[in-house]
Amino acid sequence: MSNHLAPESTDAVIEPAPAALVGEVAPSVDDAIARLRVSLGELERVVVAFSGGADSAFLAWMAHDTLGPDHATAATAVSPSLAALERDDCAALAASWGLRWVEVDTDEMTRAAYRVNDADRCFHCKDALMDAVAPLADAADAVVVLGVNIDDLGDHRPGQHAAAQRGARFPLVEAGFSKTLLREASRRFGLRTWDKPAAACLSSRLPYGTPVTLGTLRSVERAEAALHGLGFAELRVRHYDDIARIEVPIDRLPDVVADREAVIAAVQGAGYSYVTLDLEGLRSGNLNQALATD
Repeated sequence: MSNHLAPESTDAVIEPAPAALVGEVAPSVDDAIARLRVSLGELERVVVAFSGGADSAFLAWMAHDTLGPDHATAATAVSPSLAALERDDCAALAASWGLRWVEVDTDEMTRAAYRVNDADRCFHCKDALMDAVAPLADAADAVVVLGVNIDDLGDHRPGQHAAAQRGARFPLVEAGFSKTLLREASRRFGLRTWDKPAAACLSSRLPYGTPVTLGTLRSVERAEAALHGLGFAELRVRHYDDIARIEVPIDRLPDVVADREAVIAAVQGAGYSYVTLDLEGLRSGNLNQALATD
């Protein structure tokens, strides 16, 4: 059953995007749910890469509900780029839903190609993820599945290519789930993640070319955790050496200004000298704009 492929060497080879990374949005949420159950049933046994976000949480719950706990494992990759709050939420979700849940350590921080933080950083991260979950899938004669939806396919996401090259499947894409359909389905099933804000890995807060270090990741994590404590559920702290650039949704900009003293104290307490507010608001993946070419 297992169809993930081990790399031929320890050096990841970045190839063109696999043709499998395309899809069309299903005509309705009911249709998408039905397709997903069929897709999961055909796979029979799966290991879900479970980060705790809305996408992977929905896929993990659906796999558990469709295949049962003996045939569905949710695996959370633990590394310095995963915020402790997100790891704890994975544990809470797994306990609440009765998932078969395991944690696996990933070694992306040992890879120079990852730490250099060029445009292919996510490729090396997902390659490390596949190294960590492949033994689980092999042992269970299962297939690794990722919570990628159709809306994710348009941005620069080399990690998808790394996973696809290693044989991972994308059942949400195959079923025609957009982000909107996925959140609606999650709401119908009563999953509290239906409206959970997106939370990409901590390394995504660093502009390309800024080396990924343990110290930098900890500074970002501390700053974001402190701002969460002030009531800002949806945010990013972008790292520019000793400058922190805060992104929140447009409608929360006045709240940051109104609570400016507490915001400054929270971010400076994480080690930043200067605290700035991005007036364009929160834009997931906006650092990819630097990759645009004429």
